[in-house]
Amino acid sequence: MSARRPLVAGNWKMHKTSAEAREHVARLRELLGGAPLAADVAVCPPFTAIEAAARAADGGGVAVFAQAVHEAPKGAHTGEISAGMLVAAGATGTIVGHSERRAAGETDAQVAARARAALDAGLAVILCVGESLEQREAGETEAWLTGQVRAALEGVRPAEVDRLAIAYEPIWAIGTGRTATPETAQAAAAHVRAVAGERLDPAALRVLYGGSVTPDNAAELMAQADVDGALVGGASLDPDGFAAIVRPA
Repeated sequence: MSARRPLVAGNWKMHKTSAEAREHVARLRELLGGAPLAADVAVCPPFTAIEAAARAADGGGVAVFAQAVHEAPKGAHTGEISAGMLVAAGATGTIVGHSERRAAGETDAQVAARARAALDAGLAVILCVGESLEQREAGETEAWLTGQVRAALEGVRPAEVDRLAIAYEPIWAIGTGRTATPETAQAAAAHVRAVAGERLDPAALRVLYGGSVTPDNAAELMAQADVDGALVGGASLDPDGFAAIVRPA
């Protein structure tokens, strides 16, 4: 593990009601204990459960992030949530540019604008990048990641590096049970760090790995020199399993 403070975040996707979120966070706090942690830990509930999760997490060492954010502060954007609304609900950060959002039509320009809006509101940002299986097999991984990172960071200021993490999530490994090898994760994370280093201090930037992270593979993945934590999907829905992923960090 690098000297950068690790970050482990659980993306619940479209799971858990407000009541379930409270129970989950309470159990997670119990499992992690009351002592200060050596890693940052966050859960990312659906919008409807953010406030409940934030109340349950208050002062317990678990941050609450949103799963997405809109770039506009308000307006005629049916179904969208602004950064200010997230802050008011108790969130302290948000995911931006997850591959499932990109697949639904979110563009590189929107990812950049949404990251900028979140940072302007005082939120931390986990910025997602990653390639498809077809792109990897065609040898296009590095070129694709370069384009995504450069586009997303266009409006990010160097001084904001402490509120930004980039999550490398190979699309072919998300929810498939197929995980990148530690060597593959390290190579991609190192490339992401090098490209981001054009704008930000690479020694301060946290790069996470995401894609079928489990208690069985988390320690080896996070032991790589350029992997500073994990963005966890399905395995984060169980607080016991998620705590087991957090502990190696």
